Amino acid sequence: MNQLAGTLLVCPSVLLLTLAALPAKALGGAPNSAISVQDSSSKAEKPGKKKYSHANDFLIRGTVFNEKAFAFPGVDVRFRKVGEKKFKWETYTNSRGEFAQRVPEGSNYEVLVHMKGFSDQTRTIEAMGGGNEENVAFRMQPIAGDKK
Repeated sequence: MNQLAGTLLVCPSVLLLTLAALPAKALGGAPNSAISVQDSSSKAEKPGKKKYSHANDFLIRGTVFNEKAFAFPGVDVRFRKVGEKKFKWETYTNSRGEFAQRVPEGSNYEVLVHMKGFSDQTRTIEAMGGGNEENVAFRMQPIAGDKK
């Protein structure tokens, strides 16, 4: 018991967790009594912040290849709704030339693939329903007369 008393002084949070794990009979209480342990590290929810669910999102997934049909890493991929001027989302291809972006369902989206020294390519993706993802592939073409 002396070791337990020393532990109480050193680490009170371990005691709370230990007491919560012990059955009520071992603590000398009634078998149905509950021990309330409050986590001090939990943060209160911000009152104005709503949680966003990705349940209704549309996934645009794709792969970018170079002119020799190899995976093309580091390519800039931008997304916007059709008819808008500014691109709302931007990502880059990974080491395997792949990208993925979640967008809200219910609109048509334009995907622009850009890399210096290569001509830009765009595709229109219909995200109106009837599925929750679309796969696309791009094959980049070098600009004629441009040095790599």
